[in-house]
Amino acid sequence: MNPATGSAPIEVPPFAVISGAQVHDALRGKENEIVELVERTYRLHGAGDSVNPPSYFLRFPDRPTDRIIALPASIGGAGRVDGLKWISSFPGNIASGIARASAVLILNAHDSGYPFACLESSIISATRTAASAALAADRLSRDRPRPTRVGFVGTGLIARHIHAFLEATGWSFERIGVHDRSPERAAEFGADLERSGTSGSVVVHDSAERLIRASDLVVFATVAGKPHIDDPDWFGHGPLVLHVSLRDLAPEILLSSANIVDDVDHCLKAETSPHLAEQRTGGREFLTGTLDEVLTGRVRPPADRTLIFSPFGLGVLDLAVGKYVYDRIAGSGALHVIDDFFPEPRRQG
Repeated sequence: MNPATGSAPIEVPPFAVISGAQVHDALRGKENEIVELVERTYRLHGAGDSVNPPSYFLRFPDRPTDRIIALPASIGGAGRVDGLKWISSFPGNIASGIARASAVLILNAHDSGYPFACLESSIISATRTAASAALAADRLSRDRPRPTRVGFVGTGLIARHIHAFLEATGWSFERIGVHDRSPERAAEFGADLERSGTSGSVVVHDSAERLIRASDLVVFATVAGKPHIDDPDWFGHGPLVLHVSLRDLAPEILLSSANIVDDVDHCLKAETSPHLAEQRTGGREFLTGTLDEVLTGRVRPPADRTLIFSPFGLGVLDLAVGKYVYDRIAGSGALHVIDDFFPEPRRQG
């Protein structure tokens, strides 16, 4: 007992390193649990039981397409934890045959602030993004006919995770459209979908316009740095749009649609499409609400027009999924602990 506070003494936690392979194994087949976890985390955040400051973008004057982002956060509730995701996006990696994004997640103990785990986080990041998209697709389609034709613009890791989460959470489609600026990658994704035995026929589209017009659920998962879709008429049939990559759509499209975001202040910055719409109009009246407001029934999106979900991607979601992974691996006894990581844990002087 700490005589000064009357509470149990604070201990320095062991420090563990968790590999991508361990993360993958811990999350395999847990899609429904992760979607529920993401929903609980959105509700905690909406209730104010979190700290999610602005993300910091490290950019490079000599490499304008590259960036590294720091996402600090803290969540309360039963699994309270603090931490930081440090994620890089280097699009040029793709031409070299390696992944565009790489990431680590640091978890810090709530009581002492000591870091107690470093996890490979590209899989965690893709998982929380896909779970958020699947949750939004379900909740935002409840007052409109459930989509039966999905289209993916962008065919990388995020698109593949979103498709997997949609299927695992009960979605089936008559048709799956695929489009990518690289015809080879689009064809590869289409072939992988067919080999997986997915429901519905797979169609590889040679243009984004054809895919959008043929889909009632559209998923944008690209590396676009600025809008490349600018014709609202392509959305005249009123689809549900998961605008996961945030910078694909021109302001005109958002201004002619209903718009749901994950967090208003986070989403309307860094030249995202919603940020550009705010700059165009000088206000935020084009926003319909947040996903938390939909989850709690405070906002009911219209069913008769295009509905766009634009998630900035909150660090609290990475923390929640990372802590879930840590707890599963710790519970199995498979943590790789680095002995003596902290050189002298006792306070000097």
